[in-house]
Amino acid sequence: MKLLTPSLLLFGLFVFGGLVFKLSAPTQCDEIRPQDSVFVLTGDVRRIPFAMRKTREYPNTDLYIIGVGTTYYTAPNITIESSSKSTYQNALAIKKIVAEQNLDRIVVITTEEHMNRAKYLIKHEMPDIQILTCPAPLQGMPVAKRVERWTIEYIKYIVTLCGIKEG
Repeated sequence: MKLLTPSLLLFGLFVFGGLVFKLSAPTQCDEIRPQDSVFVLTGDVRRIPFAMRKTREYPNTDLYIIGVGTTYYTAPNITIESSSKSTYQNALAIKKIVAEQNLDRIVVITTEEHMNRAKYLIKHEMPDIQILTCPAPLQGMPVAKRVERWTIEYIKYIVTLCGIKEG
């Protein structure tokens, strides 16, 4: 019985933390300005099309597609970084571009369950940069799959907070 109480307490804290994680994730886009630089992190089929729709509203916006396997989009305002293979490597790639372009404000597009960890890693690499978020919604996904994705991202977020950035 004594072992059960600490286990229940830890489980309760885990569930409570998961709720806070879910509720703290942005659900709507911050205001994108016409001259903003938008960085979309690959990894989910919803992200790039969502970013393309968003940036059509602002023809002068520079779009950076960050992540592996993104070599098939071409347009004058699209830059592709295809060597990073993890969210942490995405953050490092963004940091390099931000320094090269002398940016002080960026918009990050990723799916809503991935946004907290992505923003944390980017902010950790560039604490002085203003980061706006624009989450791609997980529409059309069964509830069980959404819960699974949120749980996996929550666990990855906890691991990241413990100092493990890749893995």
